[in-house]
Amino acid sequence: MTTSAPGASVTFADLGLSQPTLNALQNVQFEKPSPIQAAFIPLAMTGIDCIGQAHTGTGKTAAFVLPLLERLNFDNRVVQALVLAPTRELSEQIANECKRLSYSSMCRSVCIVGGRPIRSQINELEKGVHIAIGTPGRVIDLIERGILNLQHLTVAILDEADRMLDIGFRPDIEKILRRCPAERQTLMLTATMPPLVERLANRYMKSPEKVDCSTNGIAVKTVDQFYLTVDEDRKMETLRRLLLDQRPQQVLVFLRTKRGADRLHAKFSRKLPDVAILHGDLPQTHRDRVMKAFRAGEVRMLIATDVVGRGIDISGISHIINFDIPEYCDDYVHRVGRTGRLSSDEKGYAFTFVTRDQGEQLTNIELRINTMLPEYKIPGFEAARPKERRAEWTGGFSNSPVS
Repeated sequence: MTTSAPGASVTFADLGLSQPTLNALQNVQFEKPSPIQAAFIPLAMTGIDCIGQAHTGTGKTAAFVLPLLERLNFDNRVVQALVLAPTRELSEQIANECKRLSYSSMCRSVCIVGGRPIRSQINELEKGVHIAIGTPGRVIDLIERGILNLQHLTVAILDEADRMLDIGFRPDIEKILRRCPAERQTLMLTATMPPLVERLANRYMKSPEKVDCSTNGIAVKTVDQFYLTVDEDRKMETLRRLLLDQRPQQVLVFLRTKRGADRLHAKFSRKLPDVAILHGDLPQTHRDRVMKAFRAGEVRMLIATDVVGRGIDISGISHIINFDIPEYCDDYVHRVGRTGRLSSDEKGYAFTFVTRDQGEQLTNIELRINTMLPEYKIPGFEAARPKERRAEWTGGFSNSPVS
């Protein structure tokens, strides 16, 4: 059964949350629930299995954290809930949200991810925690060491389930779920429902109630979206010109590959002091340092692959630039969802570079978001040469000011 989102007049007090939780929400200045929170929280609090479908940036984390906190027995310091997430950054964000929303309770949680010292994670588990949050690989490691005990588990949560399956975590997820008690509540949060996600839900959930708050129109009210027709060899200069034209407060530039991100970072970091790079091959200490600086506004331009495309909530991003058009339409949705969060009266901006042979990919994105993107022209600059001049040009980046 699928449930739609309730009306906009619903408050957190209407959702059946306890007074301590309402106090915590007031403390962090959560004024009213988002559609996914308003629909998902009351169902999850009943103990039934639930699937919440909504785009990135719509409040999915609080949608499962709040009912989870309501169901824990804080007098019993054993692992009662396990949250699986696709990345270290998202796992740490969830852990921080648990701390923020449980400030008036005795809730203890631990973040168990690779790239972090395992000894400190073991120490926290041995002291006793109520919630374990982590990536599948490290979770399995600690289960097999006999450190992470799931026998008292009452709730298992899969956050960004579609992304976890995209990057190959299905065997690990299934291995973990088979270790969980059969009598448990399973919650799944996802942006999309491809067949792999549906099969996982059918196998490991019991008649789940589905809340669908996804829509075809993505960020229409909060994000102005454009495309630029570019020649592949002019992307670098187009990016430079676009940055000069837009003067973004903070910009996130997406590329498909780690190598491409490295090349772009090497070009721009020579000229600009506040440029950073983030992708999966970088050491965890570097990734942590970059995310901290980006959140603090010390980094104005972050060059990244889709490792930060989902689930990372940074409110200061004014611009998203897809230097490489995303391979999949849903990746476009998640990338664009990183902006448009500054305030209720400030828009975000998203620009996608499209070469002449990528028209079909642009059309697929427009069909996915049910919106025709207007073309953006940079005043006084040709991002794509007229066809009659393209055959004459044989250079590379030698004329680029950032070369």
